[in-house]
Amino acid sequence: MNWVAPIKDQETLKNFGETLKKVDYKYYIMFELGVGTGLQLQDILAFKNKDVTGKKEIEVTIGTRNMKNVFTVPEELQQIINEYTKGKDPEAYLILGHSSSNKPVSREQAYRVLRSAGHKIGLNSIGAQTMRKTYAWNYYKETGDIYHLQKLFNHASPSITYRFIGEKPNIEVFLKKMTPQENERSRYLLYLNDNGKKKLNKIIDTLTGIRDNFDSPANNDAFYGKVDCLLQELEVKFDLDSKNVKNGKTVACYMEGEIAGFAFHLVQA
Repeated sequence: MNWVAPIKDQETLKNFGETLKKVDYKYYIMFELGVGTGLQLQDILAFKNKDVTGKKEIEVTIGTRNMKNVFTVPEELQQIINEYTKGKDPEAYLILGHSSSNKPVSREQAYRVLRSAGHKIGLNSIGAQTMRKTYAWNYYKETGDIYHLQKLFNHASPSITYRFIGEKPNIEVFLKKMTPQENERSRYLLYLNDNGKKKLNKIIDTLTGIRDNFDSPANNDAFYGKVDCLLQELEVKFDLDSKNVKNGKTVACYMEGEIAGFAFHLVQA
């Protein structure tokens, strides 16, 4: 399964929208609403004209606990939606299926249209989450506020949101935000059922397997492409020249780059 990526280039984003217009204008509306607000595809397909016409904000239920979240509709998008719904039945679905139907486009059909449009302009990482991820990526690049996105999407932690948009976590921000109570909770969860060591061992085993097979003649270019992507995802780098060695063992190591000055202190028993 291909990882669904946000559309980061504005020209590509524009071309994608124009491609959808040629299929059916309703798909362009669907796409613009998703990219402009961060709403999920299934929520957009469930909207009736009355739910979005003249609205500056749209409230939807998030998750299984019936939590309400409010999504802001930019002014330019409001105008596009109002023009599209003008003169239409307020009770009709916004993204209507066949003209003779009173049902919305199915999620499967919407997905097929998005994928097809992506292929036409050379994008192969398009999926149902593309619109939402594109909104989130652009918002994060403009504001740097990962916590707003975390709350908006009902994610359990900022790290999930970073992963969702394909960005490396800003560890400096995490460190500033962590309270003593949060640190205590992390310690508890990592020791619970030995979760911390299990996760670390799993990562170590995976990386060791890749390293041991790195020079295998059976590897193709795709293998090295995936390894490169993996290393970029894991690129929380250590400044090994700064490591503190005691009795032949590393007891502390500083990190490079934007989080220079932060060290992991490894206490030896």
